[in-house]
Amino acid sequence: MAQPGACQEQEDGLHELSLSTQRLRVLPPAVLSNPMLESLDVDRNKLRTVTGISRLCKLKKLILSKNEIVDFPNEIQSLVCLERLELNQNQIRVIPEGIFSHLPRLKHLRLNNNRLCALPRDLAACQGSLQYLNISNNLFRTFPQPVLQLARLQELHVQNNALRQLPKELFQRQSLKMFKANGNPLREPPSEVCAGGIQQIRNYFIQLQHGLGQEDRRVKTMFLGASLAGKSTICKSLKQGQSKLVPKEERTVGIEISEFQIEDFTFLFWDFAGQLEYYMTHHVFITPQALVILVINLHMYQTNDNTFKELVGFWINNLSMRVPNSVVLPVGTHVDCCQEEEVEEKRQDIMTKITAMLADRKSNLAHCINNLEDSEEPKFYVDQWERLKEMESCSLTILNLVAVNCTDHRDIKKLEATILEHVKNEELFPEVVRVLPPVYRQVEAAIVDIAQSEEMADHGMMDLQYLLSKLSQRKHLASLGRELLQDILRYLHRIGLVVWYEEIKQLESTVFLQPTFLITMFKLLVRYRLVQQLESISVEMLIGEHATIRDRANWVWTFKSKAMLCHQAVRALVKHQLCSEGMWDVFEEIMGPHRGRGKLFSLLEHFELCLEVRHMEALNPQASEFVPGKPWETTRSQGESWYLFPTYLNQTEEVSEVWGGDHPEDLHIRAYFSPEIPEGFFQRFLVKACSVYSTHWVAKVTCLLVCNGKPLLIKENNQRAYSYLELRCRKPAGRTGFQSAWDFLVAVVLIIQKLAEEWPGLHVCVKTPCRTVGCPAEFIWPDMDGTSAMYVHAVPLQGKDRTWVTVTAMLVGLASS
Repeated sequence: MAQPGACQEQEDGLHELSLSTQRLRVLPPAVLSNPMLESLDVDRNKLRTVTGISRLCKLKKLILSKNEIVDFPNEIQSLVCLERLELNQNQIRVIPEGIFSHLPRLKHLRLNNNRLCALPRDLAACQGSLQYLNISNNLFRTFPQPVLQLARLQELHVQNNALRQLPKELFQRQSLKMFKANGNPLREPPSEVCAGGIQQIRNYFIQLQHGLGQEDRRVKTMFLGASLAGKSTICKSLKQGQSKLVPKEERTVGIEISEFQIEDFTFLFWDFAGQLEYYMTHHVFITPQALVILVINLHMYQTNDNTFKELVGFWINNLSMRVPNSVVLPVGTHVDCCQEEEVEEKRQDIMTKITAMLADRKSNLAHCINNLEDSEEPKFYVDQWERLKEMESCSLTILNLVAVNCTDHRDIKKLEATILEHVKNEELFPEVVRVLPPVYRQVEAAIVDIAQSEEMADHGMMDLQYLLSKLSQRKHLASLGRELLQDILRYLHRIGLVVWYEEIKQLESTVFLQPTFLITMFKLLVRYRLVQQLESISVEMLIGEHATIRDRANWVWTFKSKAMLCHQAVRALVKHQLCSEGMWDVFEEIMGPHRGRGKLFSLLEHFELCLEVRHMEALNPQASEFVPGKPWETTRSQGESWYLFPTYLNQTEEVSEVWGGDHPEDLHIRAYFSPEIPEGFFQRFLVKACSVYSTHWVAKVTCLLVCNGKPLLIKENNQRAYSYLELRCRKPAGRTGFQSAWDFLVAVVLIIQKLAEEWPGLHVCVKTPCRTVGCPAEFIWPDMDGTSAMYVHAVPLQGKDRTWVTVTAMLVGLASS
């Protein structure tokens, strides 16, 4: 592949030319005078026009992305051989008629990230050729009709527009293989249906033909805030329409779910516990397109930075990273314990500090973008630049804080009216209305009826096939098929009414009709004061698991010191807690047979909340032969399994002692996080990394991985405006050793970057500190292609000598050019 700025020579002259990131304002005359040119790439320049482009009559590929083009170039109509045209990330508002009717061979068209609200009618002239079309990130409010005539279209992207309805005709043709529409305020079909893919959308429209669509007004509402802020009191008071104080001993443990109506809106309340131990499970349930009610105890709140960070800033920061387009309603509680002027002072202080936080975040993003744009070689940082620009376009919407006296029913009614006013605002909640086929509502009602029936066990778990048979017994659902039921379950899962994890093999045939029981399963091992739960396991429970009081003491000691539990301890603990909640009957199903894994560990490992650790033997004579390129069936050790729960780790000296201290010659890189490392990120990283590298030492904010006998130290530093994960390994001897160390480093960096993608509002930048003693400069890593291949292209350093070195030299000083 040609490097940027290079060209490929053919015997009959210049056929391909790339002038990417050359800061061009006009096309060079030498380019326009070459009639043999077939491919021209001038993306990431300063072009506003491409005057003279019509002279390149043999052009098949034209890349004009990321320029400053406002008016669509009319001369493009002369490029009759054109097969690929990219004009994305410009400022185009209108495409005139008469362009595409002259491009009969056009197969690939990118117009995303412009200001378009319509497409020309003559785009239909490409119906026999166009296979790929991307019009995402524009201003379309109605679906462009010319697209419906593109009979050979295989891939269509319409994300992040203002579309409310999709035409059923689009999905009647079989040529369409990929369709993306997320980020639109879709009502018909709802975005939750579109997320299921093309076939589910087709099935939706088929069902819609069988009956008139019904409007569903449903709002997922998440209550967040520190412990004892009053979340449960607010939640239950709203549901009952009057003040309902919740005693301290009845505070939320994990997450509680409830549903109620205000006028014609259905609210699905998710009440999240405030203790930090439970935050590790929040990523499973916090979703976009929800109303977030941030509950703040105004009596505890003080107008200083520390209290703001603990009670408000922590939650705002994590919402900005996890669901950056959320709508947040701050609610101040315990106002009955404050003076009236005190309440107003604290309200203003909270809102001022939140505004400053968001402004600071916006400023930091602009600074990062400018740094990449002003670098000597911006072409190496295109992916990072694009992610930052996406983040820049997202921002939390913070509504005015509402102060509430939870003992006064009038304040509860005032809060109810405020919530209703906001959800009726279509600019804030454009997706609150969904149009559903009658069968969707019928199945939902039947499932709710089954879940509430006396024959249904408290846990609410049901086999998928059995659920289908129960539903089919109802006269109006007699023809319900498995595929349609799965479509509806996916929809109900995405809105939070049921839980069905079809992507987890051990759970693909189990539907949780009561999502609260899933929370109960998480609470069994991810909970506040777990040590006390271990210590309270009864003697009878111990005997039932063939354990002794001494075993229990060892379990407590191991858990306190290493955050690990053996399989026997887990069984005893889960049995103890299920019995205390009257759910003994589901123990075997949750835990499986005596040495089995069961549903609980499938859930915990899927969401990276724990890691199975086994004692490894030096050699396993029963192991199957390893043949490169073929699957290798591993033989499981007969030793007892242990489970590591990173969220309970303490900071110990063990990792530092094994590492032996930093050396000046260590390979040293840092992954910087902006705005900060999310709570729980390092613990989830541990689960991912330690599942790949079996030999490891771990602590609360450090870990030591080993690959081929070589250690790699990873440390977390999470200070304000200085958050990073530091990676260090010993300097290898020779190029062969370097390749091994490089592969190890890159593999771990890729794990970090992949995990970071789950936080849309989080930016990660990898840098290498300058190796010159006393030099504070750091060198930004270029974009990574997702592989561990070594970079060999030159990168300019911003240090004192401003020399050019390879990335290899950046890391270890082995080579320079």
